Amino acid sequence: QVQLVESGGGLVQPGGSLRLSCAASTSILSINTMRWYRQAPGKERELVAAITSGGITNYADSVKGRFTISTNDAENTVYLQMNSLKPEDTAVYYCNAIIVVLTTHYYWGQGTQVTVSS
Repeated sequence: QVQLVESGGGLVQPGGSLRLSCAASTSILSINTMRWYRQAPGKERELVAAITSGGITNYADSVKGRFTISTNDAENTVYLQMNSLKPEDTAVYYCNAIIVVLTTHYYWGQGTQVTVSS
């Protein structure tokens, strides 16, 4: 079992920045892919960014050029740096880990609220 704990959410003005953190209870080197999702009220959960154990990243079109996903292997942490935030980025952000060992295992954090408002 892998525990994921997100932090770093909060209230920020449009155009501002936030950095989300997701601390894993195991070495992230053992995790095949780590992802950030978000869910706004009344909307489905959507994939925001992903990073593989090989360092390959991909992003939703809506955040390309503004968000950056990265990892700190020594601290078993994945980050989501969010710049030029817009009101439509308001959502609960969730960290997700995918581990493939015989079968595929999915783990989720509890989520952290990001609110972009003036």
